[in-house]
Amino acid sequence: MYTAHPDRYADMPYRRTGRSGLKLPALSLGLWHNFGPDRPAETQRAVLRRAFDLGVTHFDLANNYGPPPGAAESALGEALRADFAPYRDELVISTKAGYLMWPGPYGEWGSRKYLLSSLDQSLHRMGLDHVDIFYSHRPDPDTPLEETMGALHSAVQQGKALYVGVSNYSAEQTREAARILGELGTPLLIHQPRYSMLDRRPEDGGLLDALDDLRVGSIAYSPLEQGLLTGRYLDGIPEDSRAASDSPFLNSDAVTEDLVGRLRALDEVAKSRGQTLAQLALAWVLRGGRVTSALVGASSPRQLEDSVGAIRNLDFDAGELERIDAIVRG
Repeated sequence: MYTAHPDRYADMPYRRTGRSGLKLPALSLGLWHNFGPDRPAETQRAVLRRAFDLGVTHFDLANNYGPPPGAAESALGEALRADFAPYRDELVISTKAGYLMWPGPYGEWGSRKYLLSSLDQSLHRMGLDHVDIFYSHRPDPDTPLEETMGALHSAVQQGKALYVGVSNYSAEQTREAARILGELGTPLLIHQPRYSMLDRRPEDGGLLDALDDLRVGSIAYSPLEQGLLTGRYLDGIPEDSRAASDSPFLNSDAVTEDLVGRLRALDEVAKSRGQTLAQLALAWVLRGGRVTSALVGASSPRQLEDSVGAIRNLDFDAGELERIDAIVRG
């Protein structure tokens, strides 16, 4: 029987999410990869247990995470029953709907029918009566935003979600979503954008400025850029890496000689700070407090421990930031 570490809250920083009363750990665990039938169940449970012992109280999912779709939620449901039942109220569990989940015209995007049906299925897989955060995973070009946001509002009104968020929305779409939700009486809690040292779109597109203006929280996914910023690619493409398999999320063509040179230069910055490259990348995303939390994945407890080590040094001086920008932006 799992018993959580008594000092699990000693070291992890917790940051207030926008103007809400909800605090998230600086690092959250994403179950996008590594949680499905192709991975040993005991390893998955070991990662979750180690995360909680280190103060990682937020587990982030989506309906289609796996593979196959739904597998990650099912795996978490088993772990909740086996290990975390006494700790449910110490956890923040989020899920999303928006990408393809089942066949036919009602199995993706942002209609009221899809979002609320998907949430019911997610709750069933996880064995929960509610999630803490329910997201619209992507904007739907063919559904009025009022309908999509109305569905999120209904999820809260029905007691199936405590808070709502959006993911992959532009700055303009986020402002409009926040306006609609505000009028309905369910504030927009959080935005989940892709953001890393190598992907600056939330900065360049004005999203971070919009979130500051709206006082909405943010949680960055892919802060390690699908593994590019873990140090695995400093000598090219490892045979067992995601890029070697030509994953839809990272293919071998992306790992150019120029990129490898930039990664090596970033690794030198990390060493000068006493960090691994992954720790540098996570600390950079969390710098200054504009981002509430950074989502990390983990295939083993040891990998998770390395990521959590980033919290020991989240401060940068101006020279370090200039050096990183010079490396990344050329």
